[in-house]
Amino acid sequence: MKLPADRNIVKAAALCALVVGGVAVAAPPNGPAADYPVVVGAPYQAGGATFTPADTMNYDIVGYASASAGDSAGEGVSAAHHTLPVPSYVEVTDLASGRTILVRITSRGPMDGANAIALSPAAMAQLGLVAGGPQVAVRVRRVNPPEAERALLRAGAAAPERMPTPAPLLAVLKRRLLPGETVSLYGPAPKAAAQAVLPPVAKPVVAPVVAKEKAPAPQPAAVPSPPPHRDVPANPPPKPAPPAQNAAQKTGEKPAQGTLVVQVGAFSTEAHARAAARPISGSVSASGKFWRVRMGPFATRGEAEAALGKARAAGYSEARIQRVD
Repeated sequence: MKLPADRNIVKAAALCALVVGGVAVAAPPNGPAADYPVVVGAPYQAGGATFTPADTMNYDIVGYASASAGDSAGEGVSAAHHTLPVPSYVEVTDLASGRTILVRITSRGPMDGANAIALSPAAMAQLGLVAGGPQVAVRVRRVNPPEAERALLRAGAAAPERMPTPAPLLAVLKRRLLPGETVSLYGPAPKAAAQAVLPPVAKPVVAPVVAKEKAPAPQPAAVPSPPPHRDVPANPPPKPAPPAQNAAQKTGEKPAQGTLVVQVGAFSTEAHARAAARPISGSVSASGKFWRVRMGPFATRGEAEAALGKARAAGYSEARIQRVD
């Protein structure tokens, strides 16, 4: 007599092996235990600088990357980082080519303290860089990838590449980058970065002017005013001023009647919204618990579509045209 199989036993056996992208990865029955416990750690010094690890969720910076020394960053597509938890996952973008890969943080570093991140040889190769070459300008953004991609990185394989970053957004990121520095993309741009974009303006040299003394102008002789007529009051009341006109009525121009806007996105904090609005000349307004970033208003559909193209070229693929509320 054949007994029915226990469903719990079958389910546990299925979880013991995970096949992702053709690579067999051993997985424990209760989930990705290899990612736990997450270690933050105490402050430490490297290269003459002090680093304080922290579990920062909204981590998004531009800085410099170099190849790890030997196996200090671990095996596979991994990296060493100064402050992010071990392990954690980041997207690394080469600001020269726009290529973006997923990397697993497995150790602390780089120990010389000069760069923001140290990439393993496999990570350098996937990014199209040569291990042992000069430091590279990169963007490092913490992400929460799906378990299938986590399993690939834990097994030493590479996760699929991300969509390449568009050239307009790369130009914006490069303007935020400072030589030899790590700069957060949250908040206003550093003064040094803003000044580096603008060329110096030469001040005109003005020669001093020597004022010449002038003879005093002759004063006109006082003319006695005639006595007021008895039928006319000496101090007549002022005439009422005509009603004020606005600038559009005085010049004959019609005020703008824009009815279309480009909705770029909604953000949980005002600082994030203003950081997104700055490179696309957008506006920020509160909407309930969120902060909206918009472009416009525009009077014609053509103007709105041109602004929509600018927003999507900057990396906001979810931007759309809508009518003013």
